[in-house]
Amino acid sequence: MSRKRSSELDALLDEILTDAHGDEEQLWALRQVLEDNVKVPCAAAIAGEPVKVTKFDYDGNARRGLTATIRRPDGSKHVVAAADVHLEDAPSHRYIAAYRHWMGVEPLTPESPRAKKSQRTEPPSGNIEVVVLSLSARAARCKILNTGEVITLRADRLWQVVPGEIATIKPAKQWTYGGNPYLSGTIEATRLDAKAIGLTPLRLQPFGDWDPADEYWGEPGEPVGVWAKKIIKRGRRPQFEMEQVIPGEDLDGCSDPIIESNEKKAAGDYSGAYDILMGLCRADLRCLDAYAHLGNLSFDTRPKDAIRHYEIGVRIGELSLPADFNGVLPWGMIDNRPFLRCLNGYGFCLWRLERFEESLAVCERMLWLNPSDNQGVRFVIDDVRKRRAWRPDD
Repeated sequence: MSRKRSSELDALLDEILTDAHGDEEQLWALRQVLEDNVKVPCAAAIAGEPVKVTKFDYDGNARRGLTATIRRPDGSKHVVAAADVHLEDAPSHRYIAAYRHWMGVEPLTPESPRAKKSQRTEPPSGNIEVVVLSLSARAARCKILNTGEVITLRADRLWQVVPGEIATIKPAKQWTYGGNPYLSGTIEATRLDAKAIGLTPLRLQPFGDWDPADEYWGEPGEPVGVWAKKIIKRGRRPQFEMEQVIPGEDLDGCSDPIIESNEKKAAGDYSGAYDILMGLCRADLRCLDAYAHLGNLSFDTRPKDAIRHYEIGVRIGELSLPADFNGVLPWGMIDNRPFLRCLNGYGFCLWRLERFEESLAVCERMLWLNPSDNQGVRFVIDDVRKRRAWRPDD
């Protein structure tokens, strides 16, 4: 987008949002300006298909945003995302462009559906496998596994997949619109295979040896925990720091997407936090902290969903560790923390789901990798070993 175009939309947004504060008020203001300035029904297009827009609305769901009620040529009515609507009338469409600009996505030039149809092609004859990069309410950004082509997938039950997974798709339709490839179909199965995704492993930077003699194991005369005896006996081991990837991070400390996501979560804006984390996954699937915090978003209420995010972070991190890895990843080296957070969330979800043996193995591994145990695994490992059910205060 040109600088002039961006400035024009900034000025229009300043005018629309003068007295609106926060996402909720601003969405209501954007909805109102559409109602005041776009006469409905009006001609429009969705992915090149001519439609009529009969209403713009906002139902209070900030994650969903503004919606448009459309009527297709066959008379059927549907509610779609307002941002996907192409209004034929250019003066009216500038308000859609301003809304997309507010969302942080590229504004689209209004065009007649007759002038630019979507180009439909025959879908593949058999199932295809795609790597899920990110999700929105209505689509998934994916990469076809055997070609590397990036597509937008539209399918029912998108909640079945999470970023980093491989999904098997039974194709229904395939088309190109605006130079972007689209595919619709049915999700037949999902699997997790970090090696098959083809990611470059995160770098491991060596930092000399870790020495148990330098650690605090309790006051003199106090018994050493059973979990610690094996670690102390093993003696010195090499220590490393794992590369941390945070796309969009400002190295001067002015912008950190993870902090921004956590701030939105703390303010109750879970959808805003989710969108930031999905953007990080889309930019680089090796952003382990995105998986840790996506898991955190659903840990309290949906551990079966949370565990999938944590495990993907663990498996991608493990690509950097040799099969015989016997080193230490200290919490004090901050770039190790995303991987350790994923391990912690994964182990706790296994515990909650009463997969005790698997949880115990993860807890023991965490203590081995980070003997200083900044995450407090030593306080719960005996409960896991005794197969005591997880409780919320844990």
